[in-house]
Amino acid sequence: MAASASGRRDVRSPRLTLTFLYVSSRRYDVRSPRGEVAQAASSPPLILPRARPSVAGRVMPNAAMKKKVLLMGKSGSGKTSMRSIIFANYIARDTRRLGATIDVEHSHVRFLGNLVLNLWDCGGQDTFMENYFTSQRDNIFRNVEVLIYVFDVESRELEKDMHYYQSCLEAILQNSPDAKVFCLVHKMDLVQEDQRELIFKEREEDLKRLSRPLECACFRTSIWDETLYKAWSSIVYQLIPNVQQLETNLRNFAQIIEADEVLLFERATFLVISHYQCKEQRDIHRFEKISNIIKQFKLSCSKLAASFQSMEVRNSNFAAFIDIFTSNTYVMVVMSDPSIPSAATLINIRNARKHFEKLERVDGPKHSLLMR
Repeated sequence: MAASASGRRDVRSPRLTLTFLYVSSRRYDVRSPRGEVAQAASSPPLILPRARPSVAGRVMPNAAMKKKVLLMGKSGSGKTSMRSIIFANYIARDTRRLGATIDVEHSHVRFLGNLVLNLWDCGGQDTFMENYFTSQRDNIFRNVEVLIYVFDVESRELEKDMHYYQSCLEAILQNSPDAKVFCLVHKMDLVQEDQRELIFKEREEDLKRLSRPLECACFRTSIWDETLYKAWSSIVYQLIPNVQQLETNLRNFAQIIEADEVLLFERATFLVISHYQCKEQRDIHRFEKISNIIKQFKLSCSKLAASFQSMEVRNSNFAAFIDIFTSNTYVMVVMSDPSIPSAATLINIRNARKHFEKLERVDGPKHSLLMR
């Protein structure tokens, strides 16, 4: 590995170059390669959460927007393992030392500034499950935004699993009828590869039928591959309050800098929360694969007492830039035009940060990036 005087370091192989590029801190407008300047312009107002009065009677903005998420399923189905991988930076093999959840474990996970996930990991032993539907019913199922029910695909008590699931749905209908429902058919790595699609489709049909009149989205998952990130990215996406405005600005940003694709990742979990593509891509699973790879790389860095900040991956067909974007996100920009220098892309990423920081605040200014 060689370092030049400009601070540029290349790691070369016959087909791939990893480049770490440091750019000066001068201020620039966000520009397209053709010279257009992006500006902030007014956009339609957001519907904001209801403000709460202070002690003195004045109206104050909400300090945080909490979303209650129930994580339920039979004991041993893998709930705590997946939660630990996504939110506590475990790697798959380390989850073997996790014990069974006793009653309910509460955790608060901050997402995108004001959004806080109030995650309830509910132990799945029979005694606890019965209590959830009787003495704790109102406490557990009141004000739920999302129910995530995890099924062990190799469970020998499928009938009991379905009974508990239906009991959950009845309690949700009574206490939180607007909650979104997700079913994860978990431990799919234990099923023969040529049988996975068939078994999942059969289970999905059964679950959707049992869930009526509620709608449920089903995912097949495993802690050993990227399917876990696909499922949780889809779940978190449903909880982001200003996601449409975020996507609009991400699209405008991609068009201004003439990117093939732009992805936005939550900083701690590396879940994909928004994306925009200008060109068709072959791999439909690329988002969750990138999440998995970069998350593992971040964990490797932390074991060496180093912190991951950014990287550039380049070959003869494209250049991909992954960089810290806002205080809560990373951004990935994919470019295929070789005439656009790396420095221009990195400067544009840096100068879009302030704008996207404002978008993350639910009560912040309502602007969008437009090209003039």
